[in-house]
Amino acid sequence: MQQKGKPRSNQARTEATRSALLSAARKLFSDKGYAETSTPEIVEAAGVTRGALYHHFEDKLALFRSVVREEYIAVADEITASVKAEPDSAVDALRQGSRGYLQAMSDKGRVRIMLLDGPAVVGQVELDKIDRETSADTLRLGLAEAMETQQIKHLPINALTVQLSALFDRAALAVSEGDDPEDHLEILDAFFASLT
Repeated sequence: MQQKGKPRSNQARTEATRSALLSAARKLFSDKGYAETSTPEIVEAAGVTRGALYHHFEDKLALFRSVVREEYIAVADEITASVKAEPDSAVDALRQGSRGYLQAMSDKGRVRIMLLDGPAVVGQVELDKIDRETSADTLRLGLAEAMETQQIKHLPINALTVQLSALFDRAALAVSEGDDPEDHLEILDAFFASLT
């Protein structure tokens, strides 16, 4: 006699449905872009009903925001994993983090979601908020530590973080279009050296 498996709890079904929607949406948004992706395509790819989509997300925009948030978390995790437990210095940690960032952004779908569609769809202010909430301002903290330990010049931290973030993003865009990442890492390393 075959035993039936335990039925999944409501919470497990809810999480499975939400996960399927996020996964399907992530693939479609990365392949086609936000504007070209429809909610019927998402529910079909996820294998759920349209009602399930709207139970979990107010609309396509809310779903996209959740996908963007997951991408920011994944990038932050990859950056953290790229920095060895005991870096030689705060500047070395920043250099390792820049390598982790470019590696994390090597996925063209991620570039499309975070750097192309993200600003256009949710706006830069919302993206900055998501970035602060998900990465705990790792770049800002790294720069602050390097300043506090006098490894780099004291500069306005907010402006430096914004400008360096833009430099990282432009590098990721260029690498996604075929540039050699080592060329961009050489520039980033030179930039960090210029701050000492």
